[in-house]
Amino acid sequence: MLALSLIALPVFAQSDREVAEQMVTRSANVCPGHSADRTTPTVRATPVAALRVMLERGLVMCPDRRLDADAPAVFYGRVGVFAWNPEVKGSSEVIVKQIDAMTRKDDYPQDTLMWDAKGAEVKQRTVPAFEAKPGAAVLYHVR
Repeated sequence: MLALSLIALPVFAQSDREVAEQMVTRSANVCPGHSADRTTPTVRATPVAALRVMLERGLVMCPDRRLDADAPAVFYGRVGVFAWNPEVKGSSEVIVKQIDAMTRKDDYPQDTLMWDAKGAEVKQRTVPAFEAKPGAAVLYHVR
């Protein structure tokens, strides 16, 4: 019995890794600010269950160095994109926390939501509009 459980563990780990790789690939296809160095650490920090929901819904994770320190984590609701500035300390942790919370509720408002580097919601702030890579389409499934 112990041998069977030890054999099963690598299968689940591989599946989790594949889920993370799919999100990194989606980011590479959609996000103009993508690079493996900027995207991969935050994707890997995101719970796999949240990544699975995001892939199913067509949501995307995009690093965006245009976001400033006052609002370095953003959810673009109309297109289903979670963005963060990887150069602002704390922004990755904030976006991971927001992704986890929103995917658990399966609630994605159409509004643009913004958070500071400590996770507090920012109101009445302007952030750069999200623009996908030329030719890329965000396939967000609105419920």
